[in-house]
Amino acid sequence: MADGREQPQAEIPRSVLFMCGMNAVRSPMAEILARQVLPATTFVASAGVRAGERDPFVDAVLAEEGLSLDSRQPRTIDDLEDNYFDLVVTLAPEAHHAALELTRAMAVDVEYWPTADPTTATGTREQIMAAYRDVRERLKARIGKRFGL
Repeated sequence: MADGREQPQAEIPRSVLFMCGMNAVRSPMAEILARQVLPATTFVASAGVRAGERDPFVDAVLAEEGLSLDSRQPRTIDDLEDNYFDLVVTLAPEAHHAALELTRAMAVDVEYWPTADPTTATGTREQIMAAYRDVRERLKARIGKRFGL
């Protein structure tokens, strides 16, 4: 802060779940990006409302950052071994509604981070890659801001 006082550190949850529609683009990207900056003691996962297919553009924009999903495949909430998280971050309207329903009887924080769906981008490969890069960069910034990193 300008007056010399330190800004309070955001509380880091013990577990975070990122959710989107099909766990193919936004939520796995957020999961990998969050793992890079959150402490190893924070469990980070992602899931979708329904099953999707792995998106090669996600692999390409993560590779630009030296990151990889490795052999990870899209999964749904039902595929998770444990569905209790301290924080659920939803990235799409349908995921937000599903998360609210899933957590209605739990003491879980649910945050909605509206995130554009880059799969709707058209044009050249470079124009499509630009849409995916934009999502990656916005997620990186939002993760850093939310967790005070």
